[in-house]
Amino acid sequence: MELKFQDKVHLIDLPKIKDPRGNLTFIESGVQVPFEVKRNYWIYDVPSGMWRDGHAFKQQQELLVALSGSFDVVVSDGDVEQTYHLSRPQIGLYVPRMTWRYINNFSTNSVALVLSSTYFDEDDYIVDFEEFKALKNNK
Repeated sequence: MELKFQDKVHLIDLPKIKDPRGNLTFIESGVQVPFEVKRNYWIYDVPSGMWRDGHAFKQQQELLVALSGSFDVVVSDGDVEQTYHLSRPQIGLYVPRMTWRYINNFSTNSVALVLSSTYFDEDDYIVDFEEFKALKNNK
């Protein structure tokens, strides 16, 4: 079965309006992202050398954007791992459900914006990589 583009991790170019007074970028739910945005959160003040632990979601989809600074998002399907370096606020990274991810290599003063397709649900999290791989293999 072939995956639809929206079922794959991919970069999304967000609109950028150039202006001598400063640039503007926006995200509209269901337009630039292939889901309705239910929750937004941001990660900041990450100490040097630290990372955000890995996990996957059973249902949640995400769009990650480096609003300031830069960081790496490492994603895995359980077999293949790929790293995306986010450093421009007009580029988002779409992460579909059932994709393992962790974030590292935060630059000084970086801010990671995360748009989520679901409200917070602790039961949606998969925090053990072996459990994640087992769930992926049962599909």
